[in-house]
Amino acid sequence: MNIDYTQLAALAAILRSGSFESAATALGVTQSAISQRLKSLEERAGTPLVLRGAPCRGTETGRRLAAHFDQVGLLETALSKDLTALTPRTARLRIAVTADSLATWFLRAAELVPDLLFDLVVDDQDFSADWLRRGEVVAAVSAHKTPIAGCDSFALGAMRYQATASPAYMTRWFPNGVTAQSIAQAPMLRFDAKDQLQQNWMKHHLDVTPSPPSHRLPSSQGFVEASLRGLGWGMNPDLLVRDDIMAGRLMPLLPNSAYDTPLYWQASRIVAPALAPLTDAVRRITRQRLAALGPI
Repeated sequence: MNIDYTQLAALAAILRSGSFESAATALGVTQSAISQRLKSLEERAGTPLVLRGAPCRGTETGRRLAAHFDQVGLLETALSKDLTALTPRTARLRIAVTADSLATWFLRAAELVPDLLFDLVVDDQDFSADWLRRGEVVAAVSAHKTPIAGCDSFALGAMRYQATASPAYMTRWFPNGVTAQSIAQAPMLRFDAKDQLQQNWMKHHLDVTPSPPSHRLPSSQGFVEASLRGLGWGMNPDLLVRDDIMAGRLMPLLPNSAYDTPLYWQASRIVAPALAPLTDAVRRITRQRLAALGPI
């Protein structure tokens, strides 16, 4: 279908702001105009694009069309550097990142490209690439090395994790050391249902994969604080807990038991030239912040 970009702008504004009223304000038009533009676009697409609610959410097709609109904006921004007569809209990038990357290094990279706006989707490193496969983001921080179709893959390094707990927690739950038996009873921290880091660590170091009682806590900083307060043990990024370990506020469950998770930057090839400044910034910062990748 031929795309009317005023209609596409209305769709993107609805999904970005969560309502027709806010989208109208953002675009400087009436709410009726927003509704009409969306209706026309849905008729052309032959499928609903927005799920009405509070907030409004996009259907799969709606999210893909909104992502296309953002990609065009990114290309316009790059083109405007060569065509000074072109006045582009500010590019907005939808990117899938891991919570721990967001908490430790991604924002350091983002500040190096101040002309861009970010719409960040937070997901587990084993699932973030799915957003790229669906065409809903232009780049992703992922655990997958093999390039997604239509994307380039760049090795970033490894996010190093430490299995840590407070000294009081260690005394209570592991008085005789961390064993396969004791860890099955000790309360554990888990980010969300997708989080397998704790199980991977137990399998690697203790050759067991029990299902201990666990707290679900979807916050990187919250994970650290919960560990400090003795709620449970969990896999914390070394970058976040290094000082706490050195100060004795947290303890590794086992000596020399760091666990590295390789990370890759998967970026859409279609907009690769326009994404280049961000890609360069991501690679530069991760060279400084992440551990070197070992044999994979």
